[in-house]
Amino acid sequence: MKIIGLDVYEHLLSYAHGQYAMSGGRVATHQVSTLVRVRTDEGIDGWGECCPLGGTYLPDFPNGVRAAIAELGPGLLGLDPCQTAVVRAQMNATLLGAQGGKSAVDIACWDILGKTTNKPVSMLLGGVLQEDFPLYEAVPLAEPHQMAEFIAARREAGITCFQVKVGNDPRDDARRAAAAVEAAGQSRVICDANGGWRLNDAIIAARAMADLPIYLEQPCRTTADSARVRHVTALPLVMDETVVTPADLYDAKAQVEAGAVNLKLGRLGGIGPLRLMRDLAVGLGMTVSIEDTWGGDIVTAAVAHLAANTAADDLLSVSFFNDWTNEHVATVGPTSHAGRGRATTAPGLGVEVDLTALGEPLFTIS
Repeated sequence: MKIIGLDVYEHLLSYAHGQYAMSGGRVATHQVSTLVRVRTDEGIDGWGECCPLGGTYLPDFPNGVRAAIAELGPGLLGLDPCQTAVVRAQMNATLLGAQGGKSAVDIACWDILGKTTNKPVSMLLGGVLQEDFPLYEAVPLAEPHQMAEFIAARREAGITCFQVKVGNDPRDDARRAAAAVEAAGQSRVICDANGGWRLNDAIIAARAMADLPIYLEQPCRTTADSARVRHVTALPLVMDETVVTPADLYDAKAQVEAGAVNLKLGRLGGIGPLRLMRDLAVGLGMTVSIEDTWGGDIVTAAVAHLAANTAADDLLSVSFFNDWTNEHVATVGPTSHAGRGRATTAPGLGVEVDLTALGEPLFTIS
């Protein structure tokens, strides 16, 4: 089998709950996703997706993802997409970094591999360790009572884990955290600063939240500053944005003493790299969150297969972005019910894409 072409599409995803707000004034009502169809000489197509969270969350941004795919694409023609490691090596030989574009291609190749072998991606990863798994939902940054109301509403839908956005004024954030804990009841609360605090503000926040039953995620923009926060708090820490390589993961455990790490497909480069980082994290005695920066049906399918292939005791949280967005391209895909997600059992990602929902490609490589 050989890759004979790539088609790149744009897909706008609006947030199902109105405005999505994070620290530092980062507010959005929609995100711009990039979908990739990898075509083969045997008529089997694979689909991938990458959706950066705007342009100020990570170095990737939508047009950057597309530029990376345009640069990577010619070197992929003629390769066997089922040899995912070979495809990855070729992409790394072409571009340093650019993990978002590489992620979309990698996901598409895993989809082709599954369709070729007539197995779901979760089986190719080693099998299903969880038939279904609990989902988390992010709580956009707002006034404390508004965040509490959001949590109460989503608890009624079955959600039992909440990622509460903080990272602005530390005293206000402490009030947000307290309101979230009260509204969440026995549900898990992870207060995520997205690296929004300077060191002193992170220290103030950590001390103010010291008695709350919460996790604290990525308090500062750097691993070094996050490690300094560890010295003033006993709260369990989760690292996210600064963990890109195995060395970063080791530093998160050794320096920050983080017991968990949030792993994102687009930040790491796809299914293969995320599986590696997950296994390394579990080997270090850490729990993992599995998700992406944002996305729709295709990203959600990839996340679902990785989550299904992760032991329950090793899994901190999972997001299903197709529950967070209004637009869909899949007529068949991963589903959730009462706050729990499930991977499909169909070959590959198990997603059937409706091309009429996408329109014409932005560009084609062949």
